[in-house]
Amino acid sequence: MIIGQFCETYPPALDGVGRVMLAYCQTLSRMGHRCLYIAPRDAAATSVPGLETLLYPSMPIPGEPYRVGIPALGRDFRRAARSVPFDVVHAHTPFLAGRAARRIARRRRIPLVATFHSKYYEDFYRVTHSRRLSLWALKYVVSFYNTCDEVWAVNDKTADVLRQYGYRGPIITMPNGTDPQSVSDETYRRVLARWSLRDGVSTLLFVGQMDFKKNPHLILRACALLRDQGEDFQLVMAGAGQDLERLKALAASLNLQDRVLFTGFVGDREEILSLYRRADLLVFPSVYDNAPMVVREAAAMGTPALLVRGSCSAEGVTHGDNGFLCEADPASIASGIMEALPRAARAGARARDTIPIPWALLMEQVLERYRRLIARHAERSPA
Repeated sequence: MIIGQFCETYPPALDGVGRVMLAYCQTLSRMGHRCLYIAPRDAAATSVPGLETLLYPSMPIPGEPYRVGIPALGRDFRRAARSVPFDVVHAHTPFLAGRAARRIARRRRIPLVATFHSKYYEDFYRVTHSRRLSLWALKYVVSFYNTCDEVWAVNDKTADVLRQYGYRGPIITMPNGTDPQSVSDETYRRVLARWSLRDGVSTLLFVGQMDFKKNPHLILRACALLRDQGEDFQLVMAGAGQDLERLKALAASLNLQDRVLFTGFVGDREEILSLYRRADLLVFPSVYDNAPMVVREAAAMGTPALLVRGSCSAEGVTHGDNGFLCEADPASIASGIMEALPRAARAGARARDTIPIPWALLMEQVLERYRRLIARHAERSPA
């Protein structure tokens, strides 16, 4: 099968959606299919061994960590795309990359699958500060999904978000996967030494964009409460983003400089796995994320997560069993950390057993959906 996967990011600037699509491409390729990663290119783009790509021009978005790709300006890209006999195309975005996938699907008369990953309203509102404009932008998003042959969501709560946006068609739940993870003892020791992490003290970890929409500031305020209660701990904040300097300033104002490490962007896979392994608890109070890869990756390393009760991120987590739940406020996060730490080792083992799903197992389900769509599309298409 020849499959085109489309998203808006490419290594090294991968967000969660890009990492999901990369796993799709790599796993499907290992299973003997030709799967192309199709996305914007930028000057920092790096080559991924064994990954077949089609990249097109892009330009930076002022004030944002992302770039906007412009497939229409990629003459070489359009020529190369025309030469690939796709059987199915799969969009992981409703924006320009998704619309490029739709053009190919219509021209070739092949199925278009689209996965809904993100809460776009919050992003629109942050940029426009206008409810009216944000709702108008949601209509643009929904109009894309209305034209797809099949729409997927990464969990049931995420499907509910898309329905709240106005989509009325059927939605297939197709979760994200995570393969078993490990890191060598040598690399682990090197990473701990690099970051000067202390031994014998509880280690809390946040991994993700340093963006207030993910509530990292609530973690800092919770940690200030723990410090005032006499608790000893270290907090690792791994990631980059538009609010990094504001978060550093907040940590300083709370006198947490000796408790908090801001690593910046961690691009080395073994380094981030080492941080998961070192952490006693992943603290992830985001109500923005839908099915965050960091929760699954931490679970694969035996590290449980503290998540916001009722959030999309918390779907599949049972409090006190394979993770922990709290409210989205500093006091609840602080008490959640204190409740979780003595039980973290057992919950981490349960998380490892119950949360990760191997990508190869998921791709069998994905391929079956693709095959059904291709057969159905062939029946409808004129000879």
